[in-house]
Amino acid sequence: MRDLKDKVAVITGGGGGIGRALALAFATEGMHISLADVEEEALAAVASEVTNLGVRCSTSVIDVTDLESMQAFADKVFNELGGAHVICNNAGVVTMKKAQDMSASDWDWVVGVNLYGVINGIQAFLPKMVEQDAGGHIVNTASIAGLVPEATPGIISYTASKYGVIGLTESMRLDLEQYNIGCSVVCPGGVATRIVEAGRNRPAHYGGPEKPNLDVMGSGKSVPQEMITPETLAQMILHAVQENELYVLSHPETQAAVEERFKKLLAAFDKIPEA
Repeated sequence: MRDLKDKVAVITGGGGGIGRALALAFATEGMHISLADVEEEALAAVASEVTNLGVRCSTSVIDVTDLESMQAFADKVFNELGGAHVICNNAGVVTMKKAQDMSASDWDWVVGVNLYGVINGIQAFLPKMVEQDAGGHIVNTASIAGLVPEATPGIISYTASKYGVIGLTESMRLDLEQYNIGCSVVCPGGVATRIVEAGRNRPAHYGGPEKPNLDVMGSGKSVPQEMITPETLAQMILHAVQENELYVLSHPETQAAVEERFKKLLAAFDKIPEA
């Protein structure tokens, strides 16, 4: 999508971090913004920054795991802003536990937000985007952990959910070519956000708030990465939307680990027994 002015961008997890940076980046391009998050005060603060850039901004307090709420959110966006052209399924959480320590509620919470939150965003907005017949772009936030678990060890549910987001986006891109709707999957390394504090908003029905266990993340092999700012990543994502690029990668230092993964996959073909 080259021409973004007066189009509408929808961003979940819009109350801070990558979501806030995306809102400001798109608003600077003249886009109107609709933000969703679980934190009302944070949403209001970002909305104030966005409207100061001379565009419209609506906000909704939404749990992305609730499909009905997401569908109501989509209705609100189309009614108030007249359409939706860039959908950023960005909300994400993490619990820092290894496989043997995970509970059912740990899995339900992380996969519910990180994977089903993306699915619900697609379910709620995509039919309307196709019907409006104006093209568009969908951005799904994954992680380098969705390509190589060694990049961020000790967060198995997060890693599993992000693998799912990557596969979903790759497949969806094929489905949507005929509608002129592009897709990008964001696979960043370290970004200076509050993701490690996501447990502060963990709902009671998933076990309630929890404190981060940073020791788990440092307990295995990892890929050293320098932190980048959300604003830096947002500019990479903006470029991907404009150029219809599928993958958004942010850290050159993770390339060797990705290459090693695919070397192992290719080597496995050589081990297939001959018929």
